[in-house]
Amino acid sequence: MGRYISQPLTVQCKTLEDVRKFLHDCKSVSDEEQFDRRDYWQPPEEFEKTRKGDCDCFELWTWRQLLEMGYDARFVLGQCGRYGTGHAWVQFFQDGACYLLEPQLRMLESLPRMSTLWYHPRFSVAWDGEKFSYYKHEAELPAIGAIEAALLFPEYIRIWGWFWLRNLQMLPKLLLRSVGKVCSALRVKSPKVGSLP
Repeated sequence: MGRYISQPLTVQCKTLEDVRKFLHDCKSVSDEEQFDRRDYWQPPEEFEKTRKGDCDCFELWTWRQLLEMGYDARFVLGQCGRYGTGHAWVQFFQDGACYLLEPQLRMLESLPRMSTLWYHPRFSVAWDGEKFSYYKHEAELPAIGAIEAALLFPEYIRIWGWFWLRNLQMLPKLLLRSVGKVCSALRVKSPKVGSLP
């Protein structure tokens, strides 16, 4: 892990808004597409140059920036979403509260609290300036009752609804890109036509 916090960075963020502005121009790309590898944790100084990567690339860079700004922050690995796919994100602590930071959702002003229920940490790493601390998290489902869900639902709809309304013009482009990927994956080379000897 020392490799990810020791190399100098060219981008110096002063606020969380600075972090979000930098990430806004970065592109989500799989490791297979970018590096022809199943998994590669791109160091933060490389990510600053390429401005593209997958979740761990975004999160390692963001974690590093938060550490530079003096936050008590962790790089977290776990599962996210209803299918429990592997994912990375950042958590930071401030004024006795824990915040989840999702750098790939950089277009959102804030992540709805209800969305954080789908994040299940397995391991995390912290750096205090002198040593690393490694944490293993127990797999547990968040306990939330109907009343709590009802109270969180309006915030969820407000944030995600506003996000999709603002980005509705991107929907045709995303659909075309998805259809293009499916078509190229299904494209089969046709056999050569010729006569038998």
